[in-house]
Amino acid sequence: MLLVKLIVLLLLGFVIISLFSGLYFLVKDKGQSNRTVNALSVRIGLSIVAIVVVMIAGATGIIELNPSPLSGQTNTSSADPDTKTPSEPNSGGGGRRLITE
Repeated sequence: MLLVKLIVLLLLGFVIISLFSGLYFLVKDKGQSNRTVNALSVRIGLSIVAIVVVMIAGATGIIELNPSPLSGQTNTSSADPDTKTPSEPNSGGGGRRLITE
């Protein structure tokens, strides 16, 4: 898991380096060469590789992704431990329900 995070951080670092090298070539060459386009193409390629690495690591379970807020999972810990909530089937709407007795 640590290796995947390191790989993604390195890829993102190279994306930033490529972005600033493209800016440097844009200012220095004043649009006379293709070095700016090449640097930005490398940036796009590295970004795609980083996204694919994260998707594969998430799909294989190497990294644990956060649950979707639409999945209806709620945090079981409560600020007040004396509060009891009845177990109801999830209607998919999310949020808290007012319980009337």
